[in-house]
Amino acid sequence: MNIRKLLFPFSAIALGTLTLQGCVITDSESANTNNEAGSATSEQRVMFPAEKFDLTQWQIDAPTDTDKDGIVDVIGIKDLQTYQHPDYFYLDADGNMVFAAPNKAITSVNSTNTRSELHHMLGGIKAKKRDFKNNFALKANRRADQFAQIGGNLQATLKVNHVSTRAKYAEKPTAFSVVVGQVHAVQDKKRRDEGEGYGWGNEPLKIYYKKLPDHKYGSVFWNYERNLEKDDPNRIDISYPVWGKGWLDMDEPDEGGIALDEAFSYEVNVYENTMYLSFTNARHGTTKFEIDLTNNVDAYGKVDELDNPKGYTGEGNHFKAGAYNQCSTADAPSFRYPACPGTGDWEVDKANGDYTQVTFMRLTTDIAQKPKN
Repeated sequence: MNIRKLLFPFSAIALGTLTLQGCVITDSESANTNNEAGSATSEQRVMFPAEKFDLTQWQIDAPTDTDKDGIVDVIGIKDLQTYQHPDYFYLDADGNMVFAAPNKAITSVNSTNTRSELHHMLGGIKAKKRDFKNNFALKANRRADQFAQIGGNLQATLKVNHVSTRAKYAEKPTAFSVVVGQVHAVQDKKRRDEGEGYGWGNEPLKIYYKKLPDHKYGSVFWNYERNLEKDDPNRIDISYPVWGKGWLDMDEPDEGGIALDEAFSYEVNVYENTMYLSFTNARHGTTKFEIDLTNNVDAYGKVDELDNPKGYTGEGNHFKAGAYNQCSTADAPSFRYPACPGTGDWEVDKANGDYTQVTFMRLTTDIAQKPKN
C-alpha cells in the first residue's frame, strides 16, 4: 500500500516532543525550505530526512500500521519527501538519517522481521515494485533492454547504534544482528510460472552487522543467498566476513571487529554481470570482494554445486538500505528464527534493548561504474 497522505502532521504539541531528537532548523535556515508541513512557530520546525538526503527514488517500509488494516505501512516516494517518524525514521541533531525497528511490530507479508528500510524505486512515483522499469537487470538477462538500467551503484556511510541484546536461541546466526544494505531480487509469481526458475525474491546481497551482548566489538559481514526455490533446503545464506567474524562464529571479534557507533562505509557496484563490493573503515582500511551473479561460482572462486547454475541471471533487482532487524520474534526450527523478545510497545522494548537502530551519514545511488582495475 502507498499512503497518500502525511502520516504525522505536526501540531504544536507534537512538535515539542520531536525537537529533542530531530534536526531542527531556524527561521533563517528555512528560507528555501518548504514549511508546508506546519510548525509550532515560525522560528523552528523538525526537518524531514528527504530535506538532507536525496530520497526522490526511494520509498520506505515502516514498522507501523497507522490505518489499522493489518498491512505494514509503505510510504511512497511522493509522501516520503514530507515524512518522518519520531521513533523509527528521523534526522538526528547532526542531520544524519536514523532508522530504528523494534523486535516486535508489524512486518511485511513474506517476512517475520521488522524493518525501517528504504526500497529503491528506479521507475519513480507511479511505478510498481515488480515493474521491469522499476528494477535493474544483469547484462546477461535476456530481457535486459526492458529494465530501467543494467546494474547500479549504492554507497553509504553509517554506524550501527544498537542491536537487540536478547534472544531465546542465541546460537542462531540471525540473533543480535541487523541488515544495513541489500541487493534484493523481485518476488514475482508470474515470472515463476513462466518456468524460467526465477522470481523467488531471494537476495544476492545482505550486508550485516552483528554484536553479541557481552562483546565489546561486533562483526560486519555480507551474505549471498543461493537463488533457489523457497522450500529448497539448500536455499541458505553463504557468509563472507569483512571485519570480525562470520555469522556462525560466536567468538569475540576483539579489535578486529567494529564497535557500536563506529562508522564504516560500503559501496555496492553491480557492473554488467558482476557485483563488486568495497568496505571501508578508519581503523581497518578497505576490503574488497567480487562475485559473478550469472553462475554458481562463489566469491572465493569456488563452484558451489548446490547453487543455481545460472545464479541471478533472470532476475529483476533493486537496492535496499536502512535497518532490517534480523532478531525475529518467531519461535520455529529454522535458523532464521531466534525468538527474540518484544512486547510491541516501543517505550518498553527500547528500555529492554529489544530493538535495532542504525544512523546513516551518507546514502547515494548512481548508475553502475566501470571498475578501475
